[in-house]
Amino acid sequence: MDLARISTCTYPLRARPGTEALAVMGKAGFRKVDLWGNPPHFSADPAKCDHAALEAAARAAGVRIANLGTYCGGDFASDSEEARAKALAEMKATIDLAVRFGARSIRVRPGTGEDPAIIPRIAPLFAESAAYAAQRGIFLGMENHGGSLAGNVEAAVRLCEAVGSKHFGVLYEPCNLSHARVDYKAALAAFKPWLVHIHVKDGRWAGDKFQATHVGEGAIDYPWIVGQLEALGYRGDYALEYEICEVEPLETALPRWLEYFRRL
Repeated sequence: MDLARISTCTYPLRARPGTEALAVMGKAGFRKVDLWGNPPHFSADPAKCDHAALEAAARAAGVRIANLGTYCGGDFASDSEEARAKALAEMKATIDLAVRFGARSIRVRPGTGEDPAIIPRIAPLFAESAAYAAQRGIFLGMENHGGSLAGNVEAAVRLCEAVGSKHFGVLYEPCNLSHARVDYKAALAAFKPWLVHIHVKDGRWAGDKFQATHVGEGAIDYPWIVGQLEALGYRGDYALEYEICEVEPLETALPRWLEYFRRL
């Protein structure tokens, strides 16, 4: 796979300054990063994040910010009209920053909680957000994750259909789905029209315990996934998300993950 299609998440370095995280990823061989969306890595609020300094750090590290891993949209489900308006303003500001950084996408949070009953409330705000993003060439993706209705395949599809925009969809995370005992291959089939981005990590069930592993050593069939996505015409990035620093330091392991994925 072309190196230009592979990025990596700064989330595992969330306890370290964003400038340091960018430098580590550049040294590991990456040219793109999926920037964690909270301080000390990022905030849409200029009082909490120096955006010019972030751009300079990315240039110095030789990496481009390809996705902002934010949590925009969580308050779309709020009972407060003021909170919803503030959340929409934050969404638009983050989209503008994605354009400034040269990113393709941002991660969004589909309200709060797993109850699909919130869909009628949040869908109009996501539709407005998606229209704004479309004007700027940015894609919005909700990650398949526990504690979010995006972890429920049927509910995620319902929200995508309600929003009805090619610039709003799913950040496909097969390992998260497997961890939740959801069939990630069936989920991919359901998400076909709505795929925006992908996070890559691996793991497997061992009895009643899910074990995170190095990529290629778990149960997630990435050759199959890549084949399916490329056949569908997916043109986004594959963001490697290293979350097993307790097994091996990121600095030594992540270059092997990169080489594994380059060979696919």
